[in-house]
This record gives sequence, C-alpha cells and structure tokens, in this order.
Amino acid sequence: MNQRTVKKPLTLKNITKGNVWDLEENDVFRMLEAAAKDAEMKDSLPHYTDILRNAFMMEEIKSEGQIAIAERKKYERLEYKVGHLKGDETKRLLAIKKRPIKRVTDLTYENIRHISVEKLLEVLDSNFGGGWDSLSQSIRDIIESGFDISTMSLPHDRIKKKGGMYEKKIADGFLALQIPKGTWVEVIFAKVKPIEERPRLTYGDKKSDSEDDNEEMTTEADNFNAPDEDDITELDEPTDDQLNEETYGTVIDLSAEEEEQADEEYTEE
Repeated sequence: MNQRTVKKPLTLKNITKGNVWDLEENDVFRMLEAAAKDAEMKDSLPHYTDILRNAFMMEEIKSEGQIAIAERKKYERLEYKVGHLKGDETKRLLAIKKRPIKRVTDLTYENIRHISVEKLLEVLDSNFGGGWDSLSQSIRDIIESGFDISTMSLPHDRIKKKGGMYEKKIADGFLALQIPKGTWVEVIFAKVKPIEERPRLTYGDKKSDSEDDNEEMTTEADNFNAPDEDDITELDEPTDDQLNEETYGTVIDLSAEEEEQADEEYTEE
C-alpha cells in the first residue's frame, strides 16, 4: 500500500541547504526567536545560522539611537525585513532578506527546484542573448536537474507553424522563451521535472543472503562457457548511415576481389 510522505514542519533542527529555500523571512524570525528562548539551542545557533545564510542575507544592527534608525531605514529601502528578536536579551535588530535569483550564476542544485518555470525563463531572458548553448555545462546541468529542457531554431515565420514542434510542446505543458537571432529564432522549452521517488524495499521484497548467493552462482555458471562478445567478429555490410569514404571504398574493393576470384574459378572449370 502506497503511503504519501508527509513533510515535517521545518525547524532549526531539521533545516538543510536544500529545504531552507522553502522558508521566507518571517519563518526565519520565528525560528530564531524560538532558539533564543531555548537554552540548549544557543550553543548550536552559529551552525544553524550558517545554513540559513545559504538562502538568506542576514545583517545585525548593533548601534542604538539615531544610527540604528538610519541603518534600519537603509535596509528597509533594500527590501530587507527588519525587527527585534522576541526573547533575545540583547534586544538587537536583525535585517533579513531572501537571496534573489536574478542571474544564471545564482542558480544552484539547492535552489533550482524552488523556482517556477516562469522564474527560470525570466532569469534566462535577462542574462544572455546567445541561446542555450552559450550557457556553461555546469549551469545547464543544474537547470536540467530540475527542469525538462528542449530547444529548436527556425526562421521566424515558421516557429508557430500549425502542427509543428512549438504547438506540440505547449500542448504538453512546456513554457517557451523565444530568443531572436536575426531572421531566425531559438526557442527554449522548459517544464518542471517530476521528482522521482525511490521505491522503498518492503519486508516481502527482501531476498535472503542465501538467495542472493545462489543467484550469483547460477549467473556465473551460465556464463562460464559463454564466448566473449568482443571475440566474435562479424563482417556486416555497413548501413547507409555508416557509409563514408573509408567504408564505401572497402565495400567496393572487396566486391572487386570477389568478382575477380569468381572469374578465375570459372575459367579453371
């Protein structure tokens, strides 16, 4: 029987570099306020703060009076959320802002599954005009770990041809980004890649060690006298796709020798 996995509420004790991107600024304030009231958490707070900094910019405002007011206004203009931590004896001000994802270099394996297709295409559109191939392989690998990507390039007037690839991709749930290249257009199609759930091994599916050993011995016995595939050589005629100048010449030469040999044998008879 399949059971749906229920996500546990995030706390400082179970945050990781990946799930921290599920949080917002108010969540961080709530977690830090809870930690400030927990004597056991105070010693571990630097560790958890380092994890939070993967997804958030955090600045402490230590000054008081007019300087603190000016600092607070500065961070608020920069769209930070500023506030006191309840339960914190120091009464410090903390400015927190989630790290923006504006450039392709902001994309990581930890945050790629926490952005929408629309956001991805916005990032791609604002960062380059050279097309998908202009991205580094490392950035493409990150993107493709969270999204299904495909591309095509066609003249502008053929992009949305009825029954064409563009129409089929959109019908299949992809969103498209068009990048003009003169009279041609490159289209990048993107769709969220489903998360693959690994099947859990149940008690009834588990094999005993003796069964595994017997299966391994049987496999080795069956293959003991089997010839090595690498030792078997077959001279097959190349297909049309395999034909080139070298293979084509070989086929013609062999045919000529066979014809000459056949003529000699026919003469001797």
